[in-house]
Amino acid sequence: MIANARSAFPKAFSQVSRWLNCRNRRRSMMLASIVAMASWSIASSGSAQQLFMGDVADNSVKQFDLQTGVTSIFIEPKSAGLNGPTGMIFSQGQLYVVNQNVNTGQRGEVLKFDGATGTFIGKLISSSDINAPFAPRGIVLGTDSSFYVASMLSKPGKCANAGSVNVYNNSGVFQYSLAPDPRQFPHVFHPRGVVFAPDGTLYVTAIGCLDPTDPDYDPSSDPLAGYVLTFRRPASGGNLVFDKVLASNSGNSVPYLHRPEGLVVDNQGNLWVTSFRSDSTAPTDTDKLLKLNGQNGSLLAKIELDTKANKPHPNPPRAPAQAIILGPGGDLFVPISGTDSNTAGELLRCNVSTLQCSVLIKPYGDLQPGHPDSTQMPWYLIFKTSNPATLQYTN
Repeated sequence: MIANARSAFPKAFSQVSRWLNCRNRRRSMMLASIVAMASWSIASSGSAQQLFMGDVADNSVKQFDLQTGVTSIFIEPKSAGLNGPTGMIFSQGQLYVVNQNVNTGQRGEVLKFDGATGTFIGKLISSSDINAPFAPRGIVLGTDSSFYVASMLSKPGKCANAGSVNVYNNSGVFQYSLAPDPRQFPHVFHPRGVVFAPDGTLYVTAIGCLDPTDPDYDPSSDPLAGYVLTFRRPASGGNLVFDKVLASNSGNSVPYLHRPEGLVVDNQGNLWVTSFRSDSTAPTDTDKLLKLNGQNGSLLAKIELDTKANKPHPNPPRAPAQAIILGPGGDLFVPISGTDSNTAGELLRCNVSTLQCSVLIKPYGDLQPGHPDSTQMPWYLIFKTSNPATLQYTN
């Protein structure tokens, strides 16, 4: 009967057959599309859970998978001359790593690695460039596609060689530098951390002169002083310009602000900043994270990273965080360095509401010290999906 129908109505049967085939193809394509979207979603989610940490102990970049809890090497020690990894950001499928070139007398640089494999690609900024940053630390990528790099010094030597925030275009060509107005900031400017707020304000942490043998060292003031400064773009447009000193430990506005470096702006517009203990003999001070009002710099809360009350030793080991990053749930992810074998190499996850922290990676990455995959002195860190300007976490 079917055969007869086909022979009797060949054109109609052919049309029906084509319609059925077409429908099946569409269904297959839709199914394939759904599977592909699901796979992309899973891959995207997995990618978002990848955290990368620069380890200054062996000059490598370690990768930590939040879903599996596994730590591994992403960039091998000393790859491409890596010597003092600090600030890191992901952009356009590449991982940009600031390289200090520690104890070489050379300027720093910014290295590019493949964001999927960790393979060295090239240098965005080379140490041979006369405008390369010296002793660089933090890095962010502005919405103007320019790289902002904190350069602690203008050249090696004394504290008077003040630093700046250097701005480079997306090809690594120097554009201009940022420094505070000396009438409003009568100190030597040594910037360390940089981050943009969603409104385009650039926050910069800075320290004073730390060398007691230096002529610019001022023992009458706090030698471990810390500052947070802001830079804004004028309403008329153009380059960023100095705005104000948002916070300082001078005059007790934020008494705990010592040698700040890493900083991020949370979803409520509050500024979180790392702060070291003031000195080795301070009877009650601790290494901390400080929560500041993002508009006026006032101290809102603090998270203590070490507790001297639990350490009767008069000069207890340290447990500082050099940098921090925002992650899933708006939590802070905090790598611990320092000299305390009970905490060095830890990765903490801290809730910004409860101020409570949990340990994600135990000291030395749950491995024996010296193991190639262990995390020993983690400083800067970044999620694969972190916004390269605000450092806020995205899925």
